[in-house]
Amino acid sequence: MPDTPAPSFADAPTPGVDLVLLGGDIGIYALARAFHEKYRTIATVVTRKVAGPVADSSILRTVELGMDATEDEMVRALVKVGADKASRPGGTRPILLANADFLVALLAAHRELLGTYFHLPLLADEVLHAVADKASFSEVCTEIDVPTPRTVVLDFAAGTAPEVPELELGWPLVAKASRSSAYNDVSFPGKRKVFEIADRPQLLDLVQRLTTAGYRDRFVLQEMIPGDDTAMLSVTAYVDTRGEVTLLGGAQVLLEEHTPGALGNPAAMFTTDLPEVFAQSVRFLEHTGYRGYANFDVKIDPRDGVAKFFEVNPRIGRNNYYMTAAGANVAEPVVADLVENRALPRMLTHREVLYSIVPWALLRRYLLDADLRARVRAIGRQRTVHPLAYSVEGVKRRAYVLAAQANQVKKFLQHYPRPSADGF
Repeated sequence: MPDTPAPSFADAPTPGVDLVLLGGDIGIYALARAFHEKYRTIATVVTRKVAGPVADSSILRTVELGMDATEDEMVRALVKVGADKASRPGGTRPILLANADFLVALLAAHRELLGTYFHLPLLADEVLHAVADKASFSEVCTEIDVPTPRTVVLDFAAGTAPEVPELELGWPLVAKASRSSAYNDVSFPGKRKVFEIADRPQLLDLVQRLTTAGYRDRFVLQEMIPGDDTAMLSVTAYVDTRGEVTLLGGAQVLLEEHTPGALGNPAAMFTTDLPEVFAQSVRFLEHTGYRGYANFDVKIDPRDGVAKFFEVNPRIGRNNYYMTAAGANVAEPVVADLVENRALPRMLTHREVLYSIVPWALLRRYLLDADLRARVRAIGRQRTVHPLAYSVEGVKRRAYVLAAQANQVKKFLQHYPRPSADGF
């Protein structure tokens, strides 16, 4: 798997740059890798369980809390890490990042305490509440003429099943939680990240299951935008404390994951220039007073060729390594902003790369367009990256990456054995 030459461990870490990460998935490792590539930083990862993506790594240290750790225990662990680092001779104030919505919400809820020990690139509470809510996101986009799918919102706050109006969205439609941080707290049979709803009886059944499970937030119903996974786009950005967008890049998705809990997470994509979508993303970020990392989900509507914005994640996103691999290291803007206190010219991706966590033999199975398949193959031959395949790592890590790719084959054959017209 082609990749860039790794830095040498003989290179000393950059003074003043330190990193603490909350969580333990692929995106967390990708952040640790970006900081290590740029600053030789050895990150500290605080997580309930040290699972494969962050296990046996030479570029990070782990603090395992146990699967039953409460949110208060997570905060106390972070405070201890921060205090320990501050007490060391020449100790630095680390940057603290999370890469899951509920963990970002946790950091925001304790920003005053954690801000004593860490640099926190977080949105203001009122901005976080507005943009992390898919219903509010759609409203803001409408205000500033950024296209979104037609949307209807159901509110479960009263604890009883909301009335479902007559809909003009067409069938099937898409249903998803307005805030994933609230949805994370409930469990029920058939729970999925995103639902494809075929008809009204199926929708009413979902409403009843959500009510019974104790869901107390809003749920978003949206028109189904035609097109398979290859119609999806990803945009990643960073907005500094001055309000300047200092990182901007994007990719065309080729294949998304299709397990119920990970549906919609890109498994393969290639970086590309998206000037109109970038301009709309910047307009949204500037209009809302956004700060920190952002990751937009967008889909090209084949009916009119218009890019429709689905949501913005108030974090860098699980698949952020495509940015670093394409020449815009995601660590640099936050370090320039919070550690070095300097203005940074906008960083843009400047080369095409194929980002993929699945083998090529599996990916090509889902690329039905011959021209697209040939283009992706040509890009992949020049540069293919897997976020976990970092050449400084040892044998255990390399074995894990191979096993993870084999497991992806198994999951796709089980949950999405053949491509479909709408990606479901």
